[in-house]
Amino acid sequence: MFDTMTMTKIVGGFCGAFLVFLLGNLAAESLYHTGGGHGGEEQAYVIDTGTDEAASTEPVEVVDFAVVLAAADPAAGEKVFSKCKACHKLDGSDGVGPHLNGVVGRAQASSDGFGYSSVFAGMSGEWLPEELSAFLENPKSYAPGTKMSFAGLPKVEDRANVIAYLAQTN
Repeated sequence: MFDTMTMTKIVGGFCGAFLVFLLGNLAAESLYHTGGGHGGEEQAYVIDTGTDEAASTEPVEVVDFAVVLAAADPAAGEKVFSKCKACHKLDGSDGVGPHLNGVVGRAQASSDGFGYSSVFAGMSGEWLPEELSAFLENPKSYAPGTKMSFAGLPKVEDRANVIAYLAQTN
C-alpha cells in the first residue's frame, strides 16, 4: 500500500510543516519581543493607577550606611552573595563578571584582563563601602549602560552584609 516514495512525501510534509512553524515562531518573536527584563530595555508604557508614590506623606527614614555596616554580619553576607556566584568568583579568576576578592578598597575597573563595559572603563574611583552600596542597590542607575543585568539589593542590611563578607576576602 505505502511505497518508499509515499513515505518520503509524508515525512517531508511533516518536516516542512515543522520548518514553517519554527520560522513563524522566529518571525513572531522578533516582531513582538517585549524584552522580559533582559538587557537595557525600557518599559513600553506606564499604567496610571491614580496614586503617586513620590507624593507619599510618609517620611522616608534616612539610614547612615556606616552604622549599618558596623553591625553587618559577614555570615549572612555569604548567604546573600550566593546571588552573585553565578557571575562572580572569589578565587582571583574572572567569570562572566570580574572577580570580587579584594574588591573593597580596590580601584574601579581594575581586574586585569576583564573586558569592562565603557561606563566602567571610564571610572577611576575606588570601591569604598559606600560606593559598593550605591552600586549594589541599583547597578543600572549607578552605571547606566552596564552589562550587569542584576536588579540589585534593595535592603540596606543585605548590602552591608555582602560588603562585610567581601571585605573578609581582601
